[in-house]
Amino acid sequence: MEQFRPVHVVQEDADLALALREGDEAAVRALYERFGGLVFTVANRMLKDRHRAEEVTQHVFLQAWRNAEQFEPGRDFAPWLATIARRAAIDVLRREQRRPAGSLEVADLADSALVTLPPSAEQIETVWSVRAAIEGLEPDEREIVKMQHIDGHTHAEIAERLDIAVGTVKSRSHRAHRRLANRLSHLGEPNS
Repeated sequence: MEQFRPVHVVQEDADLALALREGDEAAVRALYERFGGLVFTVANRMLKDRHRAEEVTQHVFLQAWRNAEQFEPGRDFAPWLATIARRAAIDVLRREQRRPAGSLEVADLADSALVTLPPSAEQIETVWSVRAAIEGLEPDEREIVKMQHIDGHTHAEIAERLDIAVGTVKSRSHRAHRRLANRLSHLGEPNS
């Protein structure tokens, strides 16, 4: 049996879907404000870990932004986002099954790295801006930036994996970082 939603809610979702399809970053923030709690709850129930659930939540909204054209206007965002959250949490669990984690019993409880605060809206916006800037790079530059900063590979390791010269890796990396610096220069500006 289909639930009836108020006309204004259906229209708000349709307007939000259209704004998402047009790449409107404000629409992503509005979507996060409306459904962030739901997405976090779905992820946290599956992962039983607040930090990993927060990471999945950020990932879900990035995926929603990237795949906005798949959302059908007039439908409810909640089930769509909950499905993305569930799939992302399953992906995390599968990755961890392949790579077992160490025991927390050997961790130093005084280590400041063990204490994390939830991300602020500004931090989430910064993460989205950086990810969008990286996705906007040329494919060969994007691959090198990801291998360098996300996977933690050195220039030599990247060159070996891609079967290209180290000098090529360095020049592509330099070009990519220059483009990223230009695209993200607004992040270093003080707020007015």
